[in-house]
Amino acid sequence: MSSTRQLKYSKLIQKELSDIFQRDKRGILENTFITVADVRVSADLGVAKVYISMLLAKEKQKTMDNINKHKSEIRKALGDRIGKQVRVIPELIFYLDEVEENAQKMDDLIKSLNIPPADKP
Repeated sequence: MSSTRQLKYSKLIQKELSDIFQRDKRGILENTFITVADVRVSADLGVAKVYISMLLAKEKQKTMDNINKHKSEIRKALGDRIGKQVRVIPELIFYLDEVEENAQKMDDLIKSLNIPPADKP
């Protein structure tokens, strides 16, 4: 159960990280389109788990490795944006969010089933 403060903090981080990734001036993403699906902040606001979705990306693990390699730069850019609004810039932990991909796979699987129509009584 997250507090109101945690929810506001996570939404702020999600918005700013989305903007940072969209305007990627450092070349971290190499033209891969990603979205920040969710951000969950710890109770002490010191750690933020960032869930990233990469639709239509070919080398997802390479992109995740690149993001983790440049984690300190991303955190600094986040600090430059929200430093006046918060006391602590959280440590960022990035996770690959595969919810949409799994949903697409399930949808394709259901469509591929050969289910005969029910007999009408």
